[in-house]
Amino acid sequence: MAQLRVKLVYLDDLVKRPVIFELAKGFDVSANIRRASVEDGRGWIVCELDGDATQLESALNWLTEIGVVVERLQDVVES
Repeated sequence: MAQLRVKLVYLDDLVKRPVIFELAKGFDVSANIRRASVEDGRGWIVCELDGDATQLESALNWLTEIGVVVERLQDVVES
């Protein structure tokens, strides 16, 4: 098992799409949401993704393909 910390930025219609559900179901990846903010037409999530390393990379590629901006993080800062 591998773990990645990422910030996912959603724009436009992606805010209304169940992206985390699709990610978990399609790639067998679990997401632990640490922080999030959603507004009209924009949202972001900081989360820890757990799963097989190959599946995690495939999941990140898929997120990018559908228009989610993916930022890999070293540490999750909580405040």
